[in-house]
Amino acid sequence: MDSSNTHHNVVSASAPAPACHPLETDIASPQRFTCPFHYVPHPLCRMAADEVCRYLSTRNEWSEELAKGKMLGVLIVESPDGRRWFLAAYSGLLGGRNDHPYFVPPVFDAMQPNGYFKVHEAEITAINRLIDSLKQSPDYLNAKADSESIIRQGQQEIEDYRKQMAAAKARRDSLRTSLSVNDVKAREEMVRESQFMKAELRRMKARIKDRQSEADALTRTFADRIEQLRHQRAMLSDHLQNWLFEQYDMLDANGMKRNLLSIFADTPQRIPPAGAGDCCAPKLLQYAYLHNLHPVCMAEFWWGQSPRREIRQHGTFYPACRGKCLPILTHMLQGLDVDPYEVEHGVTQPLTVVYEDNDLIVVDKPSGLKSVPGRSDYPSVLSILAAQHPQHKSLRLAHRLDMDTSGLLIIAKNKQTYLHLQRQFAAHTVKKRYVALLSGVFNGVTSGIISLPLIADPLDRPYQKVDTENGKEAITEYKTMGIQDGHSRVCLFPKTGRTHQLRIHCAHSQGLAMPILGDRLYGTHEDWLDGTNANRLYLHAEAITFIHPATGKEMTVERNAPF
Repeated sequence: MDSSNTHHNVVSASAPAPACHPLETDIASPQRFTCPFHYVPHPLCRMAADEVCRYLSTRNEWSEELAKGKMLGVLIVESPDGRRWFLAAYSGLLGGRNDHPYFVPPVFDAMQPNGYFKVHEAEITAINRLIDSLKQSPDYLNAKADSESIIRQGQQEIEDYRKQMAAAKARRDSLRTSLSVNDVKAREEMVRESQFMKAELRRMKARIKDRQSEADALTRTFADRIEQLRHQRAMLSDHLQNWLFEQYDMLDANGMKRNLLSIFADTPQRIPPAGAGDCCAPKLLQYAYLHNLHPVCMAEFWWGQSPRREIRQHGTFYPACRGKCLPILTHMLQGLDVDPYEVEHGVTQPLTVVYEDNDLIVVDKPSGLKSVPGRSDYPSVLSILAAQHPQHKSLRLAHRLDMDTSGLLIIAKNKQTYLHLQRQFAAHTVKKRYVALLSGVFNGVTSGIISLPLIADPLDRPYQKVDTENGKEAITEYKTMGIQDGHSRVCLFPKTGRTHQLRIHCAHSQGLAMPILGDRLYGTHEDWLDGTNANRLYLHAEAITFIHPATGKEMTVERNAPF
């Protein structure tokens, strides 16, 4: 962000609402309100963001918290007298509070010490403490220890007795070989011994089970009480959460209200996720509507370090999250003239066939072209090839590339070829080489391996995130190739094929810590806002090696990057 912009001037004025900050500039307002989920920040938003950044730099008491990362937002509004102002917001809490005067307040303030939410939250907290105290009770811990000890001792007794039974059986088997057919009494004695030992084993198990039941009685008393408290806690939590969601009466531009439970009832998830309504965008719009301010444009940006699981760049603008905000903003934007939500783009570059035979086709997919048809009518690799090869009814992609990634893509012409290639990809025997330009000069180790497990972010698709507990293994080998026009050129060799793997492994702080140039999802906004770089993601699949399903021979197809 450029805090030295000379096109505007913040002046003293009588604000139409406490959180309004005057902003005067000769730059015209946009004709339509910016779509929160797909936008390039308007210059007015960038100016307001610069003002917010200057303000935050003066608040030393928040510096440590902000350094850990916080999403901020600005909304340009117009008062009834035609003047323009900006509003600012932060997600969640800042300094443990949600009511700092510079920023808009929350839609609903649940932080009041003696309010309904805090009082009932304290009840739930008290139950948590009681559960913890019961779990750490000496009587409970001793009872668990006694029960575990009885189990171990019982298992050892049974194991020792089974050894005695085995030894006795071996002795009887040996004795039977020396007995004559007339030694009936000896044989009957051996049968009685065997029957007695089996019966004694059953009696031993019963005695151990009785001792176990006695030891478990006290443990069950504690466990039942803990389970009752957990059930009570769950009921109170659900009731309190639903009550809270009902307090969030979200306005639209027409003045119509809907609470969060009503809004999310129309979605597949049905229940609002935690934190819904406390993101920047809903708070900003709610404040504007309540104070008769007309929304002009809006943007959200990240301040501080990137979270461990997600990728956020300091000072970079991001779209509103889909999981929490899409249903809410869909309601709140009613009555406004909003830019369309465009997520797919057509491309004019030709689809070049690099290799073709009777079994497969290898094409050079341009950046911006989807691999398979999407929700729109834009063409895709598969739809283009299907039109060009009407005689082949079984065209299938053996793998895919992100829409923004260019490079080599294999298409099978028949089922047998497709299945053969699929087995190769599943076995990770297909070798791929990508080339990328990074957003800056990389000064780290020139080659190495990145291993960061990935999982889809269910609340903010299509983003992926790093998750060491639930993520799927994702491994990439890399090698730097030098500097090109101020950007590092690297070769990337994916050993797995996770969604957005290369993009995240480059951008994440535990990877190369430098996003791929032009990456709209995980990169810095200035890269793709710059007209010279806005045309594409600088990632290209330039080589692929596989076993040809028909010939059984290894073959490599290459296509140099167009950058």
